[in-house]
This record gives sequence, structure tokens and C-alpha cells, in this order.
Amino acid sequence: MRPPPECRSFTSAAVEKALSRISAQITDPDIRQLFINIMSNVLDTAIAWHYPGKKGKPDYPYTFVITGDINAQWTRDSTNQLLPLLPYAETDASLNTLIAGLVNMQADQIAAYPFANAYKLPAWSGLVPDESVFEAKFEIDSLAAFFKLSTAFWRQQQQDTDSLLDMGVWRRAVTIAVELLVQLQAPTFDSEQRLTDATVRFVRTANTPTESSFGGGRGNPIRRTGMVRTLFRPSDDSVILPFLVPANAMLAVELRALADMLDATGDVTIASRSRHLAEDITHGIYEFGTAEHPKYGQVFAYEVDGYGSRLLMEDANVPSLLALPCLGFVNATGPIYQNTCRMLLSPDNPWYFSNGTSGLLSGIGSPHTGFRKMWPMSVAIQALTSDDQQEIVDAVRMLTAATAGLGLMHESVDIDSANGNSFTHP
Repeated sequence: MRPPPECRSFTSAAVEKALSRISAQITDPDIRQLFINIMSNVLDTAIAWHYPGKKGKPDYPYTFVITGDINAQWTRDSTNQLLPLLPYAETDASLNTLIAGLVNMQADQIAAYPFANAYKLPAWSGLVPDESVFEAKFEIDSLAAFFKLSTAFWRQQQQDTDSLLDMGVWRRAVTIAVELLVQLQAPTFDSEQRLTDATVRFVRTANTPTESSFGGGRGNPIRRTGMVRTLFRPSDDSVILPFLVPANAMLAVELRALADMLDATGDVTIASRSRHLAEDITHGIYEFGTAEHPKYGQVFAYEVDGYGSRLLMEDANVPSLLALPCLGFVNATGPIYQNTCRMLLSPDNPWYFSNGTSGLLSGIGSPHTGFRKMWPMSVAIQALTSDDQQEIVDAVRMLTAATAGLGLMHESVDIDSANGNSFTHP
């Protein structure tokens, strides 16, 4: 059940109206309650701090959105948490201001420290903690998520953007981010085999290898492909091969959208740079980011390095290969994507798990949570990318069964547990 109204972190009349309208059309009581709980959860529980700004003054809104049970804001997660509510902001000024505040918050964070994936409350919020960075794992999809929220907000209301967004800080954040991404196209060694500048490093003492990076923190070697290297996956695990294909695919899509926005706002130089980078990445994915599989034919690889090494697997976290149509990079009916799906949703993907005994739970997991734990996120993406009605119905039923009756989605679920009652991050 939801928290009582007085305990909710934010309330939107438009969202409440949509909840009532849509839930009335769902006949299954478990699915109906699950929908209500999930759609309302971010506003009910995750708006840790919101400053609405002052009308009539050059004073902009700011919003800090925590990710589930961790008191920090992930750029990727906060975008995904509020973006589904953007359509309802057209008729709800307070919700519109809330989302604008998140754009401003992300821009402020990235302008100050573009390498981080998660941030703490700003000092000027008057709340603790008053340090800026929660975790400095560099993930290129974090920057793509910032672009995605910015452009989606701008497209919905171009006339009101300047009054709600601090465009000076936003332009600075975008410029810093794009220039950093261009730098990260560079190979590890130059033409004379000398080591190039690292630009980004991450080293940490840890008891699991995925919490730090290879090569003294700079990652394994790469050759130039047009793609952008990263240090970490959206799971917050370190990459093995630094060109993470689905994250690059998301980046290419969002850079094109960003370029359109920048053209309209008169920032033509950085717009051109963004569009050229998107073209480089796309070309790199198709030239270096695919592989010929002996069973499935041409497929997208999960990670590559430009030397010919390819990692054929999937991690449930989005951006993922399965989510490429949701990201806008490919059509779901395309042959390479279809081949890739068949590989990913099978035991030929080492991180696909199924329970042959009960058959109740199956799906793609993640090295982040270990073996035999499927992520409901992967089942949701499977449904969103399917045109098979039975597959979609089966996915919804599986998602409902994976909640252990608690009414919310978990990070991962042990497929060998009874009724999904063994899970991570409820």
C-alpha cells in the first residue's frame, strides 16, 4: 500500500487523476495494486528535496531524487524515475516545476563533476550530507540520461524553458559533457605505441573485482572505433572491454536529440559537435560492435575493445542490448536485433536464468547480483520490445509473481525461491 497522504514526499493532482483512470481499467486486483504502487512510488517516497524557485525572479527550481533505498541521486535513475511523469506535467504546473528542478540539479552536478554517477544533496540545500559526490564511477549512460531528460523537457514546452531552466549552467554542463565524450574516443596508445592521456581513472580497494578498474584505473586497452569508452556499466560494475555497446547506442540517440535542441537555442557549434559524435558512435557500433555467432548469425556484442575482442552476454540493467528499440537505436524487427534477442533470451547468454522445474520465473540477470537471480527489469523490457500478445501477458504475470506479494518490484529475484521471496533491494 501507499504511504498516507501526509507522509508522501510530493503530490501531483494530474498523476493522481491518471492513477484513478488507468487503474479502473485493470481487472486483476494484484496487477492493479502493483501498477498503483509503482507509478506513485517516486512521488510518494523519492523526492528528498525540492526548491520550487520564486515567481517573477531569476531564481530557478531544483529537485533531488533519491534512488530507492539509497540516499543519493543517480543521474540515470533520476531521469528514469521522473521521465514517465513528464506527459502529466502539461496540466500540472507544480509537477512541471519539479521536473525542471531535476534538469537544473543534474546540470549543476555535471558542470561541477562530470565523472560521477551519483551525487549527494548540495550544501546549499541546508540538509545533510553536504558533500557533492556520492560515487565517482564514470558511466557514459549517465551523461546520456542527462541529455535525454533535458531534450524531452524542452520538446514538451519550448516557450517556457528559459523561465524554468538555468540555461547558463545547462550550456556549461552540456559543453563539458560533450567535450569529455569526444576525448574518450581516443585510443589507449598513439600511432607510435606511446600511452595517451587517461582522461578518466577509477581505482578503489575492494573485495570484488567489479568495484575497481583494470589498467591502473584507466580500463583495458582500446583502439579507436568512433565509440566512447567507459569505466562502468549501468549496473555500477566495471566493464571488461571499455566500449559498452548499448550505452554507446543510447548516447548516439540522445546526442542527436541534443543537437536538435542546441540548434534551436542557437548553440550551433556544440550542436554540430554533438551530431558528428553521434555519427561516429553509430558507425563504430556497426563496424566494431557486432559479431558473427555460429548459431544466431550477426548479433550485437555487449562490449568490445576495437582489437577484435567481443563479449557476448547481456546485463539486465538499461541501457542494454535487449532495450535497443526502447532506446530508439534500432527497430525491433531488424534482423541483427532479432538475432541478438534470440541469443540473449537463451542459455547461450551466460546471464540468462530459468527454472526448468517450476517455470515460474526466468529472465536476464546481472553479474552485479550473482548467479540464478533474474531482474524484473529485463522481463519488463522483454514485454516492451515484443509484439506477441501472449509473450506480453506472460511477462506481466511473471512480474506480478516476482513481487513476493509485497506490491513493489525488486532489483533481482532468486528464481529458485518460492514465490520470489528471496530478492535484493526490495
